Amino acid sequence: MPYFSYKGRTTLGKAKKGKINAETKKEAIAKLKSDGITVFKMEPLNAVLYKDITIGRVISNRDFVIFLRQFATLIDAGISLVEATSILEEQTTNKYLKKALANIQDDLEEGVSLSEAFHKYPKLFPELLVSMINAGEISGNLDDILDSMAGYYEKQYQLKQKIITALTYPIVVGVISVFITIFLLAFIVPIFTDMFISFGQEIPMYTAFILSISGFVQSFWWMLLLIVLLLVIIFKYLENKPRFAFMFDTIKLRIPIFGMFIQKSLLARLTQTLSSLLNSSVPILQAVEITERVIKNRVIKGILKESHDALEQGESLASPMKGHWVFPKLVTQMIAVGERTGSLDSMLKKVADFYEQELDEASDKMKSLIEPVMIVFLATVVGAIVLAIVIPMFSIFENI
Repeated sequence: MPYFSYKGRTTLGKAKKGKINAETKKEAIAKLKSDGITVFKMEPLNAVLYKDITIGRVISNRDFVIFLRQFATLIDAGISLVEATSILEEQTTNKYLKKALANIQDDLEEGVSLSEAFHKYPKLFPELLVSMINAGEISGNLDDILDSMAGYYEKQYQLKQKIITALTYPIVVGVISVFITIFLLAFIVPIFTDMFISFGQEIPMYTAFILSISGFVQSFWWMLLLIVLLLVIIFKYLENKPRFAFMFDTIKLRIPIFGMFIQKSLLARLTQTLSSLLNSSVPILQAVEITERVIKNRVIKGILKESHDALEQGESLASPMKGHWVFPKLVTQMIAVGERTGSLDSMLKKVADFYEQELDEASDKMKSLIEPVMIVFLATVVGAIVLAIVIPMFSIFENI
């Protein structure tokens, strides 16, 4: 879609310039007019050269949390939203956040609510944050909401780091094992193959098997790469299919050791999110709906959808969760007690704190358990190849 640069003025008389993408110049002018901008000058730009290219998140979690805490502090100090946005826009070094805050400031000056202004930038401001800000605007405690959301995203980042830390070691060792195996089969084993042939020594069946694998790797290494690439493409394709995605998410939760760790991290995130929403006076139906969109695992999303439907029919939030293998009795019982006593948000907070502690302990246990297992695995793989070379060499030495 083509890009156009423009210069104009807002309804408040403030000069404004920037760029906009649209099919035609007429459409671009119409877009700006709908935003309350009167265009004085507009020129086409090269869409390829001027398009903002982003990979992954456009702002780090650390910068995002700092931004929320600073915003909360400024609002709590009695500074207006427009002025607070202007201050943060001047001091931020993230170009995407700076540009967004400049536009948000203009929106606020024109009477647009903060939640509506944030909603225009989904890559910067998650849906959960927008919903919470909307709740804060209605209840009048926006500063508390921003501060609590900074704490929430801080905890989410810590949860993510725990998962990464726990899974990094086995993944790295596994990748190293594959590369070492390929290196030995492609470069080291062939040297001994030539030596065995030159001695005319009868090769044991086990060694012959390893040598045949080595020959295949040498001749058809490109096929291995092609198979890996093909598997990745097939997986990415099937990942968008609901049935496969549900099956894959189920497998992830069923994997020994890792599955329990992933399950605890998901339950911690679910209870944290739901607790934060309810504590901010978000209606329970809307809170469950937002939490369903925040949680990525299809198995848990399905149960939350059932819980949402159960609430609409006047039933308990915990009823669809009871008896399901993903939700332990602790979770369902605490939710049931919270519903009966009217303290669901505090009960969910206690469950979230419990699973955070569980994750800390599980992470330490997993690392201590996986480390020796992976070392044994690597030693077995390398040892199997070395053994295939050593066995026929003993026969050669005996003949010499």
